[in-house]
Amino acid sequence: MPVQVVIFSKPLCPYCAAAKSLLHEKGVTYREIDVSRNAAARDEMIRRSGRVTVPQIFINDRHVGGFDDLSQLDQQGELDPLLDIRP
Repeated sequence: MPVQVVIFSKPLCPYCAAAKSLLHEKGVTYREIDVSRNAAARDEMIRRSGRVTVPQIFINDRHVGGFDDLSQLDQQGELDPLLDIRP
């Protein structure tokens, strides 16, 4: 089964853009949910993540966190295995 990545984001958010760019560089497709004008989506993001800031990133239903968390996983070599990317 392919890895499923979901990003809760807002337009013009530099951290959201950075997260999407990192995933794009890795060739990963993702589902983006814009919470800027969707209260139900924002409530779902808060319920699932416990956080109110964007982006909030989920890989196969595992809450990864925001861009800083995603970047840290990448720097530690832990992101590729989560994304099922093999060397």
